[in-house]
Amino acid sequence: MSDNTPRVAAGDDSQTGSRSSRAAKRQSARPVLAEARVSETMELDPAVMFPLLGSTDGNLRALEQVLSAEIHVRGNVVTFEGAPSDVAVGKRVLTELAAVVTAGGPVTPDAVRRSVAMLTRGVSESPAEVLSLDILSRRGKTIRPKTLNQKRYVDAIDANTIVFGVGPAGTGKTYLAMAKAVQALQAKQVSRIILTRPAVEAGERLGFLPGTLHDKIDPYLRPLHDALHDMMDVEAIPKLMAAGIIEVAPLAYMRGRTLNDAFIILDEAQNTTAEQMKMFLTRLGFNSKIVVTGDITQVDLPGGSKSGLRAASEILVDIDDIHFAKLDSSDVVRHRLVSSIVDAYERFDASETASSNRAARRGTGPRAAHR
Repeated sequence: MSDNTPRVAAGDDSQTGSRSSRAAKRQSARPVLAEARVSETMELDPAVMFPLLGSTDGNLRALEQVLSAEIHVRGNVVTFEGAPSDVAVGKRVLTELAAVVTAGGPVTPDAVRRSVAMLTRGVSESPAEVLSLDILSRRGKTIRPKTLNQKRYVDAIDANTIVFGVGPAGTGKTYLAMAKAVQALQAKQVSRIILTRPAVEAGERLGFLPGTLHDKIDPYLRPLHDALHDMMDVEAIPKLMAAGIIEVAPLAYMRGRTLNDAFIILDEAQNTTAEQMKMFLTRLGFNSKIVVTGDITQVDLPGGSKSGLRAASEILVDIDDIHFAKLDSSDVVRHRLVSSIVDAYERFDASETASSNRAARRGTGPRAAHR
C-alpha cells in the first residue's frame, strides 16, 4: 500500500518552521492568567483597632489604594482579598502599625504609605522601628522620624561627632537636628546649644533692610527660633539665651572660638563658602557634636561661588566619625505637593544639564575645529 503522506526532505524545515510559527501564535494568543487571588484573615488586639484603622477608616482606605487589595473588617478580624504578594504585605503592614499604636505612636494614611514603601523595598529596618523612635516629647507632642532616611539620619547623629544632613526642603533636616540638640541638653550630655546660619540673602541685600545689624540678621535666624519654640517652654527660652545656654548667632560670629561641651548646628550650609565651612568645622572642641544641614540645589551665593557644603562632601567623605546623611523627595514631610515640586525641579535641572552637555560637545566637535 502506497504511502501518500507528504514527506519533508531532510534539512527542509519550511513546513516544520511553519507549524512552529503557528503554534507560537496560538500560544501568544492565549490570555495571560492574572496572579491568583487569595483570601486570608488576621486577628488583632481589639484595643488597637480604632487608632489603627483611623478616622472613618482612612488608614484602611490608604492601604487598599496602595496595595490594590480589598480589605474587610469585622470586629477585630481583618480579611484581605487580592494577589498573594499584596495580601502578605498588607498583613505585615497592619502588624507593624499595630506595634506603633501599642507603643503610643500615631498612625496616619501617610504612615501607612511609607510603611508599604519600606516593606516593598526590603530594607533591614521595620516600619515599627522607624515610626516608634521617640526623640523628644513636650505637652503631648512627640517628635520622631517619619521616614527611613530620617531614622538613619537621627541614628547617625547619635553615632558620629560630625554629621551632614543633605536634602531638599521639607525633609526635616534642621528640625530633627534641633530635637536631638534639645534632647542632649536635657539629658546633660552637653551644657549648651549653638545654632548658626550664614547671613546670605536670597536675592536681597542686608544693607537695604531697615533697622540695626541685629534687626537685619534676625529674620535669617527666625526659623531656628521657631523650631526652639516647638520643643521648649517659651518662657524658658529667653532665660536660657540670656545665660548663654542657648545661642543663636550668624556664622561670622563663630570665627576665633573653640566650642567645647556643645551641640552645634549649622543650618543653610549650602550658602557657606569653602573657607567659611572650614572655619566653622575647625571650631569643634571637646565633648561637642556638630550637625550641618543644607540643600545643595538652593545655593544663594553671589557670583557663582562654589558652595562650602558641596566642597565638604567631596573633601571629607572618607574621614572616620564624619557622616553624610542623604535625604530625598520621598522624605518630604510637608504638603504632598512639596515632594512633587522637588521632583519636577530635579527633572528640569537634569534636562537642562543634559542639553548643555550636548551643546558643549557639538561646539567642540570636528566641525567646530575646522571653523
